[in-house]
Amino acid sequence: MEALKKNILAGTIAPVYLLYGPESYLKEEIAGMIKKAMFPSESDAASNTALLYGPDLTPGELVSKASEYPMFSPKQLIIVRQFEKIKKPATKELQKQHEEKFNRYIQSPAEFTVLLLDADQVDKKESDKPPFSTLKKYRHDFSAIKTPELFVSARAKATGWTFEPDALKAFTSYIEPSAREMCQEIEKIIMYASARGAEKRITAADVLDCVGISRSYNVFELEKALAGRSLRLCSGISLMIMEREGQKEGLGNIVRFLTTFYLRLWKLSLPGVQQLPQAEIAKILGMYGKQEYFIKNYLTYTRSFSLRDTERAITALRDTDAALKGLLPYPDEKYLLLQLMQKLLG
Repeated sequence: MEALKKNILAGTIAPVYLLYGPESYLKEEIAGMIKKAMFPSESDAASNTALLYGPDLTPGELVSKASEYPMFSPKQLIIVRQFEKIKKPATKELQKQHEEKFNRYIQSPAEFTVLLLDADQVDKKESDKPPFSTLKKYRHDFSAIKTPELFVSARAKATGWTFEPDALKAFTSYIEPSAREMCQEIEKIIMYASARGAEKRITAADVLDCVGISRSYNVFELEKALAGRSLRLCSGISLMIMEREGQKEGLGNIVRFLTTFYLRLWKLSLPGVQQLPQAEIAKILGMYGKQEYFIKNYLTYTRSFSLRDTERAITALRDTDAALKGLLPYPDEKYLLLQLMQKLLG
């Protein structure tokens, strides 16, 4: 995606873009950059941009619109949302004709049109068929973010800011791993932290203040309480988190964080893992960038949990997650939380 952004900023605009995948925020960002590069003002962009929807037109109709000369500018931008749902003609013969027409256009696109096709992800069989197979040259993937730590670090770095290790851990633990949520929260935190002066470093305190997390009752303190085997403290911290964030949402966040926590402990219990270099351990645990700083914490925590403890905890967390999703019955979230804590420390 960085190469794509550089080309757009340099004024190198392709005649066709297929923005493919579920991360709508990042696709919207690219569309905005293309508009800004193509048109001198917002009013020019508005006058020369057409927004269409896949279910409302066939491939042949799209080609016809893209082949029409713009009226108010040397170039026009046509954006097609839900391109994966583009309408199929009534018969197979017509489908073939439309596919051929679309293929000819993609091979030789109009010089005066930039065609931006926004598509959600489809299964592999569909992606290997027209019209997707025709667009491989112009495809840019925006798949779900699998490594939030790397994404957040890179996003902050692009604006000249860096996250301290504690801050990165806090941020990725509490913010949903979607580009929209993370980017909006990064902007908010940078605005807050800018008040300190010239130092462009985001601290854990910045994150905790902006996200609204108590410094005494958060998942980091919960992690320490679990290692200390204190049922009373674990239950108290968890109940405070749930009171602050909402019963169901708060418990869901606790389950998500602790599942990652115990899965990492389980991986550390595998033969030979703890003897590996720190960089190799980081890869196994799925810890990237500054999160590697916390490997020593996890190595310390392994002394408090046997392999059996860890496996039992993972099972209990999966059962709690299933209950929250309506797959298992439970009276209320507080009961579910206390039951979980007893299983984790039993």
